[in-house]
Amino acid sequence: MTKSHWSLEDIPWDRFDPDKVDSEMLKVAKAASLVEYNGGDYAAYLSQVFDDDPEFQAAVRVWADEEVQHGRALGRWAQMADPSFDFEARFKRFTDGYHLPVGDAGSVRGSRSGELVARCIVEVGTSSYYTALAAACEEPVLRAICRCIAADEFRHYKLFLTHLRRYLAAEKVGRVRRAAVALGRIRESEDDELAYAYYAANSEPGVPYERKRWSRAYGARAFRYYRREHVERGVSMAFKAAGLAPQGTLARLASRAGYRLLDLRRRQWTRAA
Repeated sequence: MTKSHWSLEDIPWDRFDPDKVDSEMLKVAKAASLVEYNGGDYAAYLSQVFDDDPEFQAAVRVWADEEVQHGRALGRWAQMADPSFDFEARFKRFTDGYHLPVGDAGSVRGSRSGELVARCIVEVGTSSYYTALAAACEEPVLRAICRCIAADEFRHYKLFLTHLRRYLAAEKVGRVRRAAVALGRIRESEDDELAYAYYAANSEPGVPYERKRWSRAYGARAFRYYRREHVERGVSMAFKAAGLAPQGTLARLASRAGYRLLDLRRRQWTRAA
């Protein structure tokens, strides 16, 4: 994996237009900045899982640097849009209250192949998410940041997919197991991480964390930007990681069902929020 294709200096900060800042998109950008900035913890975990693979560890270090850069870019933009937003203080609040649910040794997915499938699914979600945000965003600087991050996340997907294929040759993990890991990781998208990041980034001091409340608040805002094409692309990428035909009948059915479910959940979250 090569050095990042962009830096903070490449972002057109001088084009910032406060009149085009969407207050709801600002909230999810704040939450995303905290999750991305926490990339170092994920790198430490992956280095532990792949402790005898220096090639993968080197790639993960570059990957983590890029994730942290995503957080810095989003955090800087959020501070421009809302000068009262204290990025470092909010990040501390996030990491004080949320810790990665990982074990002391080995992969929580049961194998290295399973771990790499899960990482592919995460990159599917993030590349689709930032693509959707970029398409919906009117503020020029945030749109540029989201496009850069979306491109990075797609490269990260290809990185993990490449190493997955390498490990599949040795571990012989079948399609059923890979599909199960992929589905499990998709379900985890509603776990505490995103909800707590949204809470840590946007709630007032002293407000208690209630998972259901903050998960709904996050979902009502974050998922409004997805369109059918974003879901279709994500399903195709997820199927490829699971060892299934990415353009077959099953993938098309999954895309339709996924978009309907997303739309249903979005409306439920909006009503509840």
